[in-house]
Amino acid sequence: MPPLTRWFIRAALVYLVIALLCGILLAGGSLWGWSLTGVFPVYVHLFVVGWLTLMIFGVAYWMFPKYSRDRPRASEGIGWAVFVLINFGLVLRAISEPLAGAASPPLWGWLLAVAALLQWLAGVLFVVNTWGRIKER
Repeated sequence: MPPLTRWFIRAALVYLVIALLCGILLAGGSLWGWSLTGVFPVYVHLFVVGWLTLMIFGVAYWMFPKYSRDRPRASEGIGWAVFVLINFGLVLRAISEPLAGAASPPLWGWLLAVAALLQWLAGVLFVVNTWGRIKER
């Protein structure tokens, strides 16, 4: 298993645990009278982008057909850029999403937009890096 795949899968497992913890907070919040409305979008993103997408990216990077004999997984540099961008975007989103809804400064809204842009860019780079590996036998 390539190192990049291990990093993707380990990060996905960490996000799964954090997402499940957010789920506990959301469920318990109503029991304890907490208002955690800003946590629900974070919960969803941690599951969908953090757990599912990172797991898919890691396994795809590892298991898809070889790009070429010299570069079996296409560009490792682009793969690491995808890893950094999607994780930085996800963490930035997890911080800015609840604050954008609760606070009035427009900075949080801008940070939320930057987080979404980073995640989109990571997705585009993943497609660019993976596209050539999708071919007939």
